[in-house]
Amino acid sequence: MKKISCENAIYFMHRDNKPALEVEPGELLEFEARDCFSDQIQEESQLFESADWSQINPATGPVAIKGAEPGDTLVIDILDIKVDDKGTMIVVPDMGALADKIDQSETKIVPIVNGYAQFNDKIHLPIKPMIGVIGVAPEGDEKIPNGTPGFHGGNMDNKKITRGTRLFLPVFHPGGMLALGDLHAVMGDGEVVICGVEVPGEVLLKVDLIKGKTLGTPFLETPDYFYVIGTGKDLDDAGAVTLDKTYAFLKERLSLTSNEVAMLMSIACDLEICQIVDPLITCRMAIPKQVFALYNLSFA
Repeated sequence: MKKISCENAIYFMHRDNKPALEVEPGELLEFEARDCFSDQIQEESQLFESADWSQINPATGPVAIKGAEPGDTLVIDILDIKVDDKGTMIVVPDMGALADKIDQSETKIVPIVNGYAQFNDKIHLPIKPMIGVIGVAPEGDEKIPNGTPGFHGGNMDNKKITRGTRLFLPVFHPGGMLALGDLHAVMGDGEVVICGVEVPGEVLLKVDLIKGKTLGTPFLETPDYFYVIGTGKDLDDAGAVTLDKTYAFLKERLSLTSNEVAMLMSIACDLEICQIVDPLITCRMAIPKQVFALYNLSFA
């Protein structure tokens, strides 16, 4: 197993980022990650405005995968996510989907004890550690900040990207250049105040490679579902991108008419929100495996 220290931090995803490590397909990797504030906020007296904005949303990496070329797909099995014993939340006026409800900045330190995030003395939430930012070097020459999602992944804030899931990411440049960060101990769909319980930690995963096949957008597999992930400038646009990619995925793999695929999407699949607070919005389409069991549906 190879380890990548959080000292190897990047703040945007781009083809020219130098790899911290190069690995063979199939290797185990452990990423050490700071929280989304680069661990700058440690006490409730420290407000978000005191943080150095240039250090927001670090991602550890990138890691180059030998043999990965444009048109391929990285296959990432998330084996474990370990988080620290406390997390941080913030609210800030004029930020997030509830901005008009927030009249002053506030920081909350959330202890994590015996698998529960202790929001206060009455509300203890079971933790569900997840990866907020995970992605590859995006297509073309654009530098995409880690706070922004896209076809390359990035800040998807998708709570389904967690222990026991398999994430597929398209490769746009040699090596893929995988990086991750922005761990959450727990987060609700939407991430409506721009954060979950933000926490440092470690992620254990295995990275493999599918040659010559891509969906062009992130794709997720859990024991019971496939999820197609799409990003757009607003919720309508993100939904349209997600639906289009889901339709393409199903049409290629099912011996059904175009109309039948569309009808099945309407009655069997669920369009869900990942987050609505980043510079771009992210959705996912849930495809239940049980419905398509006789078709042996798979990414490959």
